Amino acid sequence: VQLQASGGGLVQPGGSLRLSCAASGRFFRIGVMGWYRQAPGEQREFVASSLSNGTTNYADSVKGRFTISRDNAKDTVYLQMANLNPEDAAVYYCYSRIQLKWRQNFNDYWGQGTEVTVSS
Repeated sequence: VQLQASGGGLVQPGGSLRLSCAASGRFFRIGVMGWYRQAPGEQREFVASSLSNGTTNYADSVKGRFTISRDNAKDTVYLQMANLNPEDAAVYYCYSRIQLKWRQNFNDYWGQGTEVTVSS
């Protein structure tokens, strides 16, 4: 199972960016999908998550600016980021809890990270 993240880049303050993360491989079911981020010298922090039933959760720092969504048919999660500021600059990592086979426990998987730079 692999998670492939994409969509990072350079954006000006106040700008927008959309990240994508697709799961691939053989598995039975995907549970939660979401995003963490890690700025230089900082610990990785939670950004947003989405359950398979559509329930979402956000870090306070991104509420009202970021929107997480997912396409279950494509096993893909998106993070639409708006009104970005320099404090949002980080490497963004997607993650997911995936059940490989029926009745097995869910395992955690991480994508490779995609960098977001916010600068004028």
